[in-house]
Amino acid sequence: MQNLLYNGEFRSFDGANGPVISLDNRGFLYADGIFETIRVMNGLPLFLDSHFERIREGLKAHRIHPPLGFTPNQIKRDILRLLEKEGITGSARIRMTLSRRGAGYYSPAESGLDVVMTAEPIAVADYSLNEKGLSLDIYPEMKCTPNHLTRFKNLAANIYIQSGLWAQEQNLDTALIQNDRMGLIESTSSNLFLVSNGVLYTPGLDGGATAGIMRAEIINIALEFGMKVYECNLTPQNMLIADEVFLTNAIQGLQWVGSYRTKRYFNASIQELVRALNVRAAAQVQS
Repeated sequence: MQNLLYNGEFRSFDGANGPVISLDNRGFLYADGIFETIRVMNGLPLFLDSHFERIREGLKAHRIHPPLGFTPNQIKRDILRLLEKEGITGSARIRMTLSRRGAGYYSPAESGLDVVMTAEPIAVADYSLNEKGLSLDIYPEMKCTPNHLTRFKNLAANIYIQSGLWAQEQNLDTALIQNDRMGLIESTSSNLFLVSNGVLYTPGLDGGATAGIMRAEIINIALEFGMKVYECNLTPQNMLIADEVFLTNAIQGLQWVGSYRTKRYFNASIQELVRALNVRAAAQVQS
């Protein structure tokens, strides 16, 4: 990455054409805001309307006020401008960091919006399933307390960072996070799904799970397949009796889990879901 967009204006990472961001940026000082990651396929952003709706709801929940003209079309134009500037024509990962603008300490002086957008290429053209199943366990050191902000991708991400570090120390691929009622809610960077006897289960948003864009897409695909889908509380015991376990996020799509402690899993249903997801993604790019 050589360039970024800061409130619609190009900046270089080396600061040659001005500071990347101001040192009084509230996202930098207080983690005051949200972020969004968007997958680009064949040079076009996927599921942009869904991403925009989550951004809109997240800004409202944080009491951050976007300017007039902040629309899905404007975001798409900025993404395409940045991709062209970076010379990216295929797949990419877009990150939008949306923070509160203005001075003040814990009580903000204003609540406007600053947006930083970056792009980096992805080698894989479509969504593909990992060859080797992921290994994971439950992160024991911190718990999530659900509130009206937990469903969004907040800049304050300590529990996710610490769970990722813990997984590395345990030689695991990722970790599962629990809420303060000991329910499983998600992994370090993805939503959690279990398949048991052909039924799909995923933690509910009221338990603290992130309202993932890919989570919603997979739920809709599963329902179209005729699968029963339950959003509910999941416990470690559910992990031990599940037939399949997988994780979802907007960038990687689906990743199947191979092991949880001594338990091993299959991935037959997951392969079908990935195929259907790629059909849906291709339709988005062609429309």
